[in-house]
Amino acid sequence: MNKRKVMCRWLLVLGVLPAMAQGVQVLNLDSCRAMALRQNKQLGIAKLKQDVAHNLKRSARTKYLPHLSAIGTYQFTSEEISLLNDHQKASLSNIGTTVAGGLQGMAGGLQTQMGQIGQMLGQMGMPMEAFQQMAGQMQQQFGQTLTNTAGLLNTEGQKIVDAFRTDTRNIFAGSLIVTQPVFMGGAITALNKIADINEEMMQNSADARQQAVIYATDQAYWQVVSLRHKQRLAESFLDVVKKLDSDVQKMINEGVATRSDGLSVSVKVNEAEMTLQKVNDGLVLSKMLLCKQIGLPIDTNIDVEEATTPVSPTAPPPPSSHSLRPELKMLGNAVSISQQATNILRAANLPQVALMGGYAISNPNVLNGFEKKFGGFWNVGVLVRIPIWNWGDVAYKVRASKSATAIANLELDEARDLIELQVNQSSFKVDEAYKRLAMALKSIERAEENLRVANLGFQEGVITPTVVMEAQTAWLQAQSQKIDAEIDVRLSQVDLQKALGTLHP
Repeated sequence: MNKRKVMCRWLLVLGVLPAMAQGVQVLNLDSCRAMALRQNKQLGIAKLKQDVAHNLKRSARTKYLPHLSAIGTYQFTSEEISLLNDHQKASLSNIGTTVAGGLQGMAGGLQTQMGQIGQMLGQMGMPMEAFQQMAGQMQQQFGQTLTNTAGLLNTEGQKIVDAFRTDTRNIFAGSLIVTQPVFMGGAITALNKIADINEEMMQNSADARQQAVIYATDQAYWQVVSLRHKQRLAESFLDVVKKLDSDVQKMINEGVATRSDGLSVSVKVNEAEMTLQKVNDGLVLSKMLLCKQIGLPIDTNIDVEEATTPVSPTAPPPPSSHSLRPELKMLGNAVSISQQATNILRAANLPQVALMGGYAISNPNVLNGFEKKFGGFWNVGVLVRIPIWNWGDVAYKVRASKSATAIANLELDEARDLIELQVNQSSFKVDEAYKRLAMALKSIERAEENLRVANLGFQEGVITPTVVMEAQTAWLQAQSQKIDAEIDVRLSQVDLQKALGTLHP
């Protein structure tokens, strides 16, 4: 207990002394809520999550639109592709020599026949010299023609071999591809619905966090209000007890009261001073908590406006059983997302159709033989994918997803029942708080009348100081109970609003 007192006093020194040099900052409930909402980091995170969900939603919308992509490649290979084998290359390169060899045999046979014709002409008495000269010229011309033809054919054969070279060791290729989904089994539609639900869930999450911040702020605020009231009550009670102590001291001096009565009143004064000190310590700590909640330095000197605002003793009408709790909405969102996830999994068993088109280029290209330069062409087509057999993989996933949806529905039903119970309990607490407030008001009337009668009897000398102190104590308890009842009414209303999901700034 002594350690707690020392700690409170040190907190008072650290918190109050720096604030004495500052002006008092008077706050009301609305300003505290606004400041708490502005500085809360979790709310900032919730807003960033909303931005993330919104961008994901916009990303999902693009799945309906055609997509354009570019692809470029380069490839080096150690060997080139050859359309002719080595034997064919050698045959084509030496085609002239081969043909000339065949014709050379024919020339030998022709020379033999020419010799036989020359002998026949000699036997017939014709001159052989002229014929032999002519045959030699013909043979010389034929050999020259054969040599020229062989060289020409070899050159053309080599050209054919060179023309069939692909030179594919360095390959450059590129393409532009346009893809337009036509039917994806409903997967794109389900994905967009998930994005919409996710954005709504992030909004509900932000609402839930906002209500939690407001709830915590209201709790801290009304705690300050309660202690502020009790501080004034303790100060008033201390003044009353001090006045009684002064009167009793005078009566002791006049001999109409005993020293025992004086000591009893002095003890009561000490108790009142200790009560006031405890209230002051608690008020400083509560203000520190409120300052932390709303983002002010804990040494800020603040006060609250509603410290003197009375509470209406009339109970409000009972609330509707319908709950607007963001937690329920989030669980509902989870159910919807699970259902759409099932649709995405089911789409894997349905046909998928897409239109495709683009432009492709390559170097070397085969558009006009094998050319060592870039060449390209346009293409348009349809892509159809039809799943045939996957060993039940998709079916198992769909069943698992349906089970997850059933779990989410059960959790939603359980949460709905618990929140309904919480609403009823909060409504009951509100009624009880108003009943306690009404009883506290009646107790104050009786305590004030009792204190008035005791003071009159003490002034007339027919009532002892002990009876007056008892009446003062009863009045203090009644006033304290009234303050607690008023704060309970405020807090029970906040609890009910939070249970209903209607706690908004």
